[in-house]
Formats: sequence, C-alpha cells, structure tokens
Amino acid sequence: MSGSRPDPTTDAPPGSGRPAPAVPAVSTAGRPSRRAVLGSLAAAAGAVPFLGAMPSAAAAPAARAAAPARTRRELVYFNTWKGTRIYGAWFDPDRGDLTPLGPVGEATADWAVPHPTLPILYVATMAVGGVVATFRIDPASGALTPAGELSTGGTGLNGGGVSYIGIDRPSNTLLATNFEDGFTAAVPISRTGELAAPASLAQDTGSGPNPRQAGPHPHHAEVDPTGRFALVADFGADRVFVHRFDRATRTLSAGDPAGPYSYATAPGSGPRRVAFHPDGRTVYLLSELSADLQALRWDPEKGTLTHRQTLALDPPDFTGTKSASDLAISADGRFVYAGNRGENALAVFAVDPRTDLLGPLQSVPCGGTTPWGFTLHPSGRWLLVANEASSTVNVFGVDRHSGTLADTGVSLAVPNPDSITFCRI
Repeated sequence: MSGSRPDPTTDAPPGSGRPAPAVPAVSTAGRPSRRAVLGSLAAAAGAVPFLGAMPSAAAAPAARAAAPARTRRELVYFNTWKGTRIYGAWFDPDRGDLTPLGPVGEATADWAVPHPTLPILYVATMAVGGVVATFRIDPASGALTPAGELSTGGTGLNGGGVSYIGIDRPSNTLLATNFEDGFTAAVPISRTGELAAPASLAQDTGSGPNPRQAGPHPHHAEVDPTGRFALVADFGADRVFVHRFDRATRTLSAGDPAGPYSYATAPGSGPRRVAFHPDGRTVYLLSELSADLQALRWDPEKGTLTHRQTLALDPPDFTGTKSASDLAISADGRFVYAGNRGENALAVFAVDPRTDLLGPLQSVPCGGTTPWGFTLHPSGRWLLVANEASSTVNVFGVDRHSGTLADTGVSLAVPNPDSITFCRI
C-alpha cells in the first residue's frame, strides 16, 4: 500500500484514557485521504463474500494480486464464524501489509493452531463430536490439504463445537475444549504430526444464571508454566477449573468443583479467556458477560487462584450489552490487551512490574464492528483484529515502548472472521 504510515515502534500515539485519540488520516494534496478511501471501501464490503485487500487510492490492483518477491512474507489464516471456509493471506512483517489468498481450505473452522515445527495446521470445528481437523500447509501457496479428522468425544446432543485448541509443546499434547459437552480433551500429537485418540478427558460441572449458562461450557485451556496444571475458563459454570496435568501420561484430573481446584467468579460473569504473566505469579482472567478483567495470584504449589483486582472494560455510564472477547499479553509482560465487543474497542492495560496489577492505558476503536478475536504478531509490532460483524480484518501497529495501539488503515475483507492464526514456516 502506498502512502506513509506511522512507525509503530516510535510514532504510535500514546493512550490518554477513554476515548483514545483518533489516528489522523494520511492524505496527499488533490485526492481523498487514505483513511477516507479505506473507510468507504470497508463500508461497501459489509458481510459480502471475500473481496481481497482494500487498496489505497494510488495502488494498482495488479500490484496487489501477488505477494511482492522483494518483501518478507508470512502466512496468516482466518477462521469464519459459522462459515465453511478458511481464508488466507500473506503478511508483510516489515510494513504490516496483507495480500489476500482467498479461500484456502474447507472446514467449519472455529479456532486454529499451527504445529510448532511442521507445516501442519490443526483446526477446531463446530462438527458434532468435537472434531479437530488436520491440514497440510503448502508453504509456497498457503493452500491447505486435508490430512485427517479426529473426534475428541462428546455425545453431540447439545450440538457440536470445539471452542479452543492449543498445544502444550513439552508433552506434544493438543488441548481441546468442547464447549457444548463441557469437557477438555488431552490429545497426543505424534512426531509426524498425526493426532491420536484423547489420552484423557476432564469433565466440568456447574451452571450460571444467564440463559446461555445452562451447563458447563469450557471456552479456553492453558497449561501453567510448571506443566503440572491446566486452567480451564468455563463460560457456563462461572468458574476457572484447575485440573492436574501429568505431561508424561497426558492425564487431566478433574478436581472437586467446590474444592481448592476451582476459582469461582461472580454469577453470570461467563469466564472466557485466561493468560499467564511470563513471571508465572499472576493469571489474568477475561469474563465475557460481565466484560471485566481480573488479576489473580497463582500458587503453582497448591494449584490455587486468589483474587487481587478487577477492572471493567466499559465506562461507568455504558448502557449497552456487555461482551468481552479476547485476551493477550505482550511477550515482555508489560502490557495486556482485551477485546470489547460491547464498545467495538480494544482495551490496553499497563502491568505494574512490581505487583503485576493492571492500570488502564488506552481504549481504541477496533476499526470495524464486533472484535471477535485478535492476535499479536510474534515480533510484537502488530496486532490483527477479526471484526466479525463488519467482515474485516484490521491491522494495528503496536508501540512497543508505550504499549499503545494505532490503526494503520490496512484492512482485509473476510466474511465474518472470528480468529486469526500466524504460521511461520
């Protein structure tokens, strides 16, 4: 894309509370600003089929048809909410540009994770039985070739749907949370990347007062830094379950819901995401229905969580429907990022290096509507957000000194994106 762009390491504007300062449009004399052109194109796209990258006013369509050979490029994949296709793009980690590949695979994709070393993508699907699909990645084209499917279990009586998959690399285990059937599965990964039948299942129990909380609905699982516990944020039970995890046998052991191996949130809060601070002392918990972020003390010897702090994502005068979506922490542990679907915003928090407690830093518009998920680039320079309702993926620059975000104006049309996966192969 033509035109100058703020360097996210130096020029991204710092946050100043709520609302965040607007990012100025980059314009040239005699023609519309780049932001105006991008905005009109995004509005015209709506929830239409994949249209490709939205060009700047001066960009020639042919120049955007293929990834430039002179630039570095990385694959990035987009899953779509209740869709049947996976979409792909090349990402330029130097400039923050996206070059579309269009549909690259077929699946009712809900979440995806790459194999740590092999050109393989694991995809959580919404199929009955908690199905995880395996795809081989073509590094040259980004195309995905089906390589197998595995049912992680479940009756399917309540529908289907794996809400999250993640890999515990030391044990070569894929953890899959089955939202409808209320359990987490530990799935062995072979040396060549094949998935085996689950080695164990940990069933959650409980419910909440919200109509969407009729039973347990695990939404996210994360292994603690010691490798001895797996934390499961359960949307339906209003709890974070702490399951013992044996890396040698891949065994998940469910604890007593009323005992020390669970952390109860406020009724109707709907826990959605957890993230460990790099120092291993603190867990950050994002709850969807209450749209708040908690800092919890983690005791790796006892496997217990203790409340320390709660911060709301919305301002006190907010009157809409609260809905938090995604959570991430910078690699250096200095900043925490949260998605706020209620306000169509991204919230940034600074981490106190002495206490790990959080301070509000910035709230910036997400560049579209309904920020369902986002992903920090491994370099720490970029954040890509999947705006599901506006059918766009938007690129933000990250100021690595201040932690603040700046909308670069780069936007890609993808039908109802809900999650983003980088693949460095």
